[in-house]
Amino acid sequence: MTSPDMADAAPRKGTGLAFTYVTTLFFAWGFATSLIDPLIAAVRRVFELNFLEAMLTTSAWFIAYGVASLPAAAILARLGFSRSILLALAVMVSGCLIVPLSQWFGYPVILVALFVIACGVTLLQVAANPLVAELGPRKSSHLRLTLSQAFNSLGTTIGPWLGSHVLLTGGVFAAGAVVTAATRGESLRSIDFAFLALGGFFALVAAFIFSARKQINASAPVTDPAGTSFLTAFRSPWAVFGCLAIFIYVGAEVTVGSLMTNFLASESVLNRPLEEAGKLVALYWGGAMIGRFIGTLLLRFIPAGWLLALCTVVAGALCLVVTQTGGTTAAYAALSIGLFNSIMFPTIFTLTLERSTAPSSATSGLLVFGIIGGAILPLLAGYIADRSGEVLNPAFMVPLLGYAALTVFAIAAARTAPRSAATGPSTGH
Repeated sequence: MTSPDMADAAPRKGTGLAFTYVTTLFFAWGFATSLIDPLIAAVRRVFELNFLEAMLTTSAWFIAYGVASLPAAAILARLGFSRSILLALAVMVSGCLIVPLSQWFGYPVILVALFVIACGVTLLQVAANPLVAELGPRKSSHLRLTLSQAFNSLGTTIGPWLGSHVLLTGGVFAAGAVVTAATRGESLRSIDFAFLALGGFFALVAAFIFSARKQINASAPVTDPAGTSFLTAFRSPWAVFGCLAIFIYVGAEVTVGSLMTNFLASESVLNRPLEEAGKLVALYWGGAMIGRFIGTLLLRFIPAGWLLALCTVVAGALCLVVTQTGGTTAAYAALSIGLFNSIMFPTIFTLTLERSTAPSSATSGLLVFGIIGGAILPLLAGYIADRSGEVLNPAFMVPLLGYAALTVFAIAAARTAPRSAATGPSTGH
C-alpha cells in the first residue's frame, strides 16, 4: 500500500481534470435538492396541507439516504466510480419522469418521485465525496471537498430562485386565486415542467460524465474490494460518530431551508408574497456558497476541527436570535445561518474519513446514511410549528440544539489526530 507521504508527493496523473468533471456533479445534486424548499410551499397550497404534511416532501427525499446509502457503498465497490455515477444519474432521470403522474394520482406520486430521485443522489454522493477527497494530496482533502461543495452551493443558490419563479407563480398563487380544479391543474403543470426540465439537465450531465469516463477512471483511486461490507464501518467509533454528526448537521440545515419560505412570508417576519419570499431563500444558500469559497482559503491556515467549532457556535447563536426576535432581525439572522453552515458537511466528512479505521467506501456509505437526518428533524420542526399556531420561530429550536451537539463533535475532532499522522489512512486500497 502506498504511504501517505508518497501519495502526496506523486499524485495520480490527470487528477485536476477529473476533479473538474466530478465537481459538476456537486452542482447538479445541489440544484435538485434546493428545489424542495419552494416545492414545500407549492404543495402546501396546491394540496391544502398543514406544515407537518408538507414537510413529508423533505422526508421523502432524505429518507432515501437511509434506504439507499448503505447498498450504494456495495454498488460503488462493485462498479467503480464512473459506472456508479452514471447509474446514479439514470435513476435520477427516471424519478423526474414519474412526477407528471401527480396530475392523476396526487401528492403521493410526488413523494414517490422525490424518493427515487434522492436514491440516485445518494449513490452520487457515496461515490463523489470520497472521490474528490482522494483526487490529490491527502493533506488538502478538506480544501478540495470544500471547494467542490462550494459549487454544490452554487446549485442550491440558483435552485430556489428558479424554482420559486416556476412553482410559486400562476395557478393557485395568482393574485386573488382560490384552490379549484383549474388553478390546481395549472400549478401541477408547473411542477411537472420543473421536474421534466430537471430530468433533461441530469441527462446532459450524464452525457458529459460519460464522455469523460476515461479521464475519471485513469485518475480515480482504486475502490475497496467488492466483498467489503458497509457493516465494517460500525466497527469504527469515528465512523459512527461522524454518521451521527452528519445526521444532526443535515437535519439542522434542511430544517432551516425547509422553513425559510414560509418563515419569511409570515406576517411577523417580512410579510412578503410566497414567490418573493421563496426567491429570498437563495440568499440562505448563497451564503453557504460564499462561505465555502472563504472556507477553502481559511482551511489553509486554520485546523479544520477548530474552524468547524467556530461555525457551529455562531450558527447556534443565530438560531437563538431567531427564536427570540421577529421582523427583519429574525429574517437576517435566519438567512445568515447559511454562511456558517458552509464548511460543515465537507469538514465533518473529511475529518471522519481521516479518523475512521474502516475502509473508505464503507465509511462513506455510513456517512451518507447519516443524511437521513434531513428526513426526521424537519418533521419535528413542522410539528412544533403546527403546535405553535403556525408561528415558525419556535421551530428554530431544533437546529439550535443540533448546532450545540455539533460543537461537541468539532472539539473532539480537533483534539484527535488523524490516523494518517501515525498509522496511515485506512482507505481499503
